[in-house]
Amino acid sequence: MKSFYRMTLSEIKLFLREPMNMFFTLAFPLILLFVFGAIFGNEPAELFGGMGTVDVSVPAYIGMTIATLGLLGLPIGLATYREQGILRRMRATPVRPAVIFGALLTVNLIAALAGTVLLLVAGRLVFNLKMPEMPLSLLPAIFLCMLSFSAFSFVLAGLVSTPRVAQALGMAILMPMLFLSGAAMPRETMPENIRRIGDFLPLTYVVELLKGLWFGQGWNMGAVAVLLGMLVVGTLLATRTFRWE
Repeated sequence: MKSFYRMTLSEIKLFLREPMNMFFTLAFPLILLFVFGAIFGNEPAELFGGMGTVDVSVPAYIGMTIATLGLLGLPIGLATYREQGILRRMRATPVRPAVIFGALLTVNLIAALAGTVLLLVAGRLVFNLKMPEMPLSLLPAIFLCMLSFSAFSFVLAGLVSTPRVAQALGMAILMPMLFLSGAAMPRETMPENIRRIGDFLPLTYVVELLKGLWFGQGWNMGAVAVLLGMLVVGTLLATRTFRWE
C-alpha cells in the first residue's frame, strides 16, 4: 500500500508538470464548451429532445476527457518509462505491474473528475447547464469508463516501442473516434451512415452511458456490456503484452 501511495503521489506531480496533459484534459474540453456554446447557445431544441446544445455536449466532453487520458496519457507515460529504463529498474524492486497500473489509473481518474467539475461549473455559470439527474450513478459510470479505456491503453502501451510511436498511434485512434462517436459534436447532427460507423467505436458507448445517466434515463445496459467486455478483454491482453523493457 505504501508503494502504491508513493507512486500515485509521484504520478500526480508528473501529470501537473506536463503541459499536454493539462491542456487536453482540462483546457481543451472547456475551449470546445465556450466556442460551441457561444455559437449555438443552449436554447431547448427539438433535435435534442428539448435539451440545449450545451446540455447534450457536456457529458460527451467528459467522455472525450476519459478517452484522451486513456489513449494518450497512459501509453505515452509507460513508453517513456520503458525507454528511459525506469521500468527495468522498478523490476528489481518489490513494485509489481499492478501497482504501476493502479497508480496511473488513479491519477487519470482524479484528472477526469477534475475535468468534470470544471465543465459543470463553467457550463452552469455561463450557459445554465442542466445538471445531472443521477449524479450518484454518474460517478461509478465514469469509473467504469476509465477502467475500460485504461485496460485497452495498457495493451497499446505494451505494443509500442517509444513515446513518439505511442503518441502517433494514440492520436490516430483518438481523433477519428472523437468526431464519429458524438464526443466532440452531438450524434444527432450526423447523417445516418456516419452514425452507423460510430456504433463500432467504444467511445460511442461511453458517451451514451454518461448521457443516459445525466438525463435520468437510467443505465444503458448495452453500453455497460460493451464497456465490461472491453475491460475483460483488455485486461487479459494487457497481462500478456506488458514488458519491463
